[in-house]
Amino acid sequence: MDREQVLHQLEQLYALQPERLSKQVRIEQALRYAITQQWPSGLRLPSHRRLAEALGVARQTLALAVGTLLDEALLKTAHGQGTWTHKPTALTLPSTHDKPLSRRAQKVLQGPGASLIQSGAFVPGIPDIAQFPMRKWRQLYASVTVPQNALLLSYSTGGYGPLKRAIRDFLERWRNIRCDIEQIIITDGTHNGIELCAMALADVGDTVAMESPCYWGARNVFTATGLNVEMLAWQPGAGHTLPDAPGTVQLAYLTGSHHYPLSVPTSVHDKQRLCDALSPAYILEDDYEFSRDDYPNLLFDAQSERHLLVGSFSKMMFPGLRLGYLVVPRQLAGPMNRLRSELFREGRMLDQAVLAQFIFDGDLDAWCRRIQRDYLGRQQVMHDQLRALPFIRRISPPSGAISLCIEFESHINDVQLAQALLKEHLIVRPLSPVCATHDPRSGLVMGVGMLSGETLAREAQRLRRCLENLLRLTPTRS
Repeated sequence: MDREQVLHQLEQLYALQPERLSKQVRIEQALRYAITQQWPSGLRLPSHRRLAEALGVARQTLALAVGTLLDEALLKTAHGQGTWTHKPTALTLPSTHDKPLSRRAQKVLQGPGASLIQSGAFVPGIPDIAQFPMRKWRQLYASVTVPQNALLLSYSTGGYGPLKRAIRDFLERWRNIRCDIEQIIITDGTHNGIELCAMALADVGDTVAMESPCYWGARNVFTATGLNVEMLAWQPGAGHTLPDAPGTVQLAYLTGSHHYPLSVPTSVHDKQRLCDALSPAYILEDDYEFSRDDYPNLLFDAQSERHLLVGSFSKMMFPGLRLGYLVVPRQLAGPMNRLRSELFREGRMLDQAVLAQFIFDGDLDAWCRRIQRDYLGRQQVMHDQLRALPFIRRISPPSGAISLCIEFESHINDVQLAQALLKEHLIVRPLSPVCATHDPRSGLVMGVGMLSGETLAREAQRLRRCLENLLRLTPTRS
């Protein structure tokens, strides 16, 4: 590959990045994609001056972006030798001659996992981080650190009290949940909360029931903690496929009020029917995405001795926050808090203090109202573009969530579709890998958090055209 080809590809990738992002971030994302997906390892890049001219940016901006990729080891440099690509080593399972990972670890690595690409057109699960009010967030950080409160530098010993009060009030306003502060456990995001529940409420070999399709991250956590995962298909309007002779189920993991990844409202009646049939010892609902008026879809009961709710602020605000919460039965609050302290320790008091003030000041409510209206409009754009595609069984209705899902006829190879779209810099996730073996559904899961305005309209049209061309070939699953 000559340098002119390198420049041309990089210019194309740079142009595809959302214009609301800074030039440095756009360069970083374009380079990261090219190195991991297009260019060979050891490819020497043109000079910084030539790259900056081609992209129309200052050399200092380019240098900062290149510095980030050097820190990530995706680029290498040496004095007088220029800069060249360094493709990350593919993750492989150990051979029998190596010291093997545990069977649990191998099982997790063999399943669907987090994509290495976490930005780009239609990447699912990422909220709009460009419009988030970072100026206010920085001001709050300054305000909580000015007093130099040494307590904010210590372990949190159960979570920052004011944040628990703020979450309690937020849950009452938005979810119609009335609970005590003591029932709230602050976690380092959803995965941490699910892991704590798995460790506290089940033993290795116990069965956890999950819906199919499922959230892959939760399935990975349960697998890693040694639980036996049983997946039961759920069809909107038809309910769950119940086993003929259900065994002992220790934990039922259910989606909250809005199903992920199907991106449709859930049914409290379906969930209750499933729990009546399985009689799980504990019921954990994951309130992944929600709006202010969909709380009747929750099965969760704060007064129950077996209901738990897990939630995260990462999908509401920005992924790097990694703060979430658990609402647990009163009799479990003390033991689970102590277990969290013993297993994971607790800290991040500065983050917790800033988040508490952000909620108390009304900024989280205002942000949720604003961005959910925005997401609804974006989803309508996507719906209008995609609803007439061939082989579609169902497309999720427009909502205030960051994700939407297209379901195809079961013979369509959604994995092949997703791979083909990736080559066009359109990042989606196939549905079939998160379905049970007896659930033949096919589809694509995509997000609306990274695109808006004219960029969204243009990319949605491009996605439709690409899918129309690909579906004419009707790739089928073997």
